[in-house]
Amino acid sequence: MKNHRSITKIINYIDTILVYTKDVNYEGFVDNTMLVDACVFNLSQIGELVSKLDEEYVNNYSEIPWFKMRGLRNRIVHDYEGVNLKLIWEIIDHDLKILKSQLSDLV
Repeated sequence: MKNHRSITKIINYIDTILVYTKDVNYEGFVDNTMLVDACVFNLSQIGELVSKLDEEYVNNYSEIPWFKMRGLRNRIVHDYEGVNLKLIWEIIDHDLKILKSQLSDLV
């Protein structure tokens, strides 16, 4: 049940990021510090939730990039000033839709 709630929360964070960035391109993203901050915060929350998932659960769904999500969270938290905005944008623009689809299959 705990894992199910966490997955639902992760999907909600993804949805929030996708709403924030609807009709935004990379230039519009990097020029809007409030948008960058909001998206980076939501991505860090996703990584935090992933770190709380049961190890067995994570291992059962190894096709999902759990390690990358945790790693991104750690990079954001420990080196916020050094966050690569091009990488963040690629995650938002491409990876989140795929991730949402994968996670939606789990709930």
